[in-house]
Amino acid sequence: MSTLLIIEDDPCIAQPIVHTLDAGGFCVDVATRGRDGIARLMNGDYAAVVLSRTPPDIDGLHVLAMLRGIGAQAPVLMVSRTADVHERIEGLRAGADDYMSMPFSFDELLARVEVLLRARPAIRKDMPATLRVDALRLDLIRRTLTFQQDKLALQPTEFRLLEFMMRHAGQVLTRSMIFEAVWDRHFDPDTNLIDVHVARLRKKVGELGARQMIRTVRGSGYRFG
Repeated sequence: MSTLLIIEDDPCIAQPIVHTLDAGGFCVDVATRGRDGIARLMNGDYAAVVLSRTPPDIDGLHVLAMLRGIGAQAPVLMVSRTADVHERIEGLRAGADDYMSMPFSFDELLARVEVLLRARPAIRKDMPATLRVDALRLDLIRRTLTFQQDKLALQPTEFRLLEFMMRHAGQVLTRSMIFEAVWDRHFDPDTNLIDVHVARLRKKVGELGARQMIRTVRGSGYRFG
C-alpha cells in the first residue's frame, strides 16, 4: 500500500483529502507546516505529495524547491485556495507535476493522484535500459538525462514526457497524443501543462549544453530530434 504525504494546515481541506485518499486505498500522513513536511520527506518514503500552495510557515514554492533540493523524486500535486492562473503557472514551472485550484472535486484529486502514481511498464531484460538520440542518453532505471559527461535528474512528469518524445524521435507528436500518453487523461484543449513542461525540458537540455532537440511544429505539436 502506497503512503502519501499531505502538507496542509487547514483541517477543512486536509481532512476531506485524507478521507478520500484513505478510501482510495492509500496510507496518508499529514504535515501542517512546510518545514515539518520536508522533515518527513527526509525520513520517510512517500509515493506522492499533495502540497498546499500556502503553508503557514513557508511558501509552497519554497517547500517544492527544498523538496527537489534534497533529492526527493515523489510526484507533487499542488493545491491552491485561489484559481489564479499565474499562481498555477508559477507552481508548474517551479516543479509541481500537477496543480488543482479550489473549488475542486476530491474524487478528481484522487484520480489525479492515481495517474501520478500509475506504474510505468516494467523494463524487460531484452529491452535497453537507456534511450539514445544523438548524444543525449536517458537512463530508464535511474531516470537521469546525460549529455557527454554532464548528468541531471528529471522530475517524474519530465521523465515521462522526455521518454515518450525520445521513443518517437523524428515523429510529429500532436498535443493530444502527448497529453494522453504522459498524463493518461483525455486531452483538454485549455490546458497549458504541455507548454509548461516542454519549456522546462528545453531549459534543462540547454543547461546541459546540448543542442535544442524539442522542436515546435506550428499547428501540429512537437518533434524530437
